[in-house]
Amino acid sequence: MREIRVFSPATVANVNCGFDVLGFALEGLGDEMALRKVAKKGIFITKITGADLPLEAKENVVGVAGLAMLEHLDLDYGFEVEIHKNIRLGSGVGSSAASAAGIVYGINQFLDEPLSNLELTQLGMKGEAIASGNEHADNVAPCLYGGFTLITGYDPLTIVPLPFPDDLYVTIIHPHIEIKTKEARLLLPKQVELSSAIQQTGNLAGLVAGLFLKDYKLIGESTKDVLIEPARKSLIPHFDLLKESAFKNGGIAFGISGSGPSMFTLSKGVETAKNVEFELLSILNEKNLETDSYVSPVSHAGNHIIDKK
Repeated sequence: MREIRVFSPATVANVNCGFDVLGFALEGLGDEMALRKVAKKGIFITKITGADLPLEAKENVVGVAGLAMLEHLDLDYGFEVEIHKNIRLGSGVGSSAASAAGIVYGINQFLDEPLSNLELTQLGMKGEAIASGNEHADNVAPCLYGGFTLITGYDPLTIVPLPFPDDLYVTIIHPHIEIKTKEARLLLPKQVELSSAIQQTGNLAGLVAGLFLKDYKLIGESTKDVLIEPARKSLIPHFDLLKESAFKNGGIAFGISGSGPSMFTLSKGVETAKNVEFELLSILNEKNLETDSYVSPVSHAGNHIIDKK
């Protein structure tokens, strides 16, 4: 095998009550990356489509994560890489994580002794830090594992894949404004009330239990954010109006995807998810705010090969 083409899915992180520890993968929406094995050591980005990003490896999420993996493995060869961005930068659905996870997953396919998803996540986090300012895994992990993933600890990194109902769908609404993760993190409170921390802990535990039990009512009641959303929702126009409409039209949970501006609604079944999409788009069209939307089941698959030579 000399060359592979990899698909790297978009992801929703935080999921309201799981800041930096919870995320899930989307189906169909994602980036593609072509890797060619070359004799020269290093990561050589030869082409980027869909975004204006640096070709210099040390300045690019793909390059940083890829170089970290080459150094970790002490490989005597390298890779030429083409990056095809289909996830908008700064959209809140894991654009940088798709890049970071895609390169480490791709390199892994060429190894005689492949690394585990846990090891790949640790290396992918190195690239994610370039975009967000810190190493976190709530987007990178579901990219690699697929489905829902829970990070129960960062030192050492511990990841638990979670079950979920097969009929759990997500509606993504992405207004065309940009929110940079680094800037959004500056809005977060340094300290929180004990009562709020207790409530958030209960919500996260309830959501995990709801996923295991496939209990949509419990999932909906638990997917609430009392810590992060109040600080960030002002960055997103008409957030409260959209949230009200999502629930009115059958959604069971609504929130900010990652650091925004994308918002997600969880629903039982594709029909409800599409109805929510229609109503939210109608509101934003009335407000003359250009918007993309996407309806997807929570994806069981993470990164995968779509072609090889």
